Amino acid sequence: MLRLSLLALASVLLASLSLAGTPAIAREAPILLVAHPDVNTRQLKRDTTRAIFAMRQRTWPDGQAVRVFVLGNNHPVHARFAKEQLAVYPHQLQLAWDRMVFSGTGQAPDRVRNQVEMRERVATTPGALGYLEREYLDDRVQVISME
Repeated sequence: MLRLSLLALASVLLASLSLAGTPAIAREAPILLVAHPDVNTRQLKRDTTRAIFAMRQRTWPDGQAVRVFVLGNNHPVHARFAKEQLAVYPHQLQLAWDRMVFSGTGQAPDRVRNQVEMRERVATTPGALGYLEREYLDDRVQVISME
């Protein structure tokens, strides 16, 4: 009887844990591309965005120099952005950056500590591109839509 009760309790706990985890996933804020307000580009294709964040494309489509800002590899927003928006894993981006830096053909993006710093750096750096969760947006940065 005790064994049956423990099994019943375990199944109830597992069910409640899986249900408790569902709303948290559904509530995750979307991560949006943000740029300096003077950037003329309003929309980017996913391939272009991926090339810019991989540091293979160094200019906006209109020719203006782009300055890329990213959160650290272990930051959950960076991991989500890489996977959801760029369709790559963070370690793949890091490998591409390391290859360019060590070969002398390019540089890595500028790292920021958190989303507040991301917003400040993008807002004050001409040609800047980064990403933020919606709650960190303000009128000092513009959202760039992705096709």
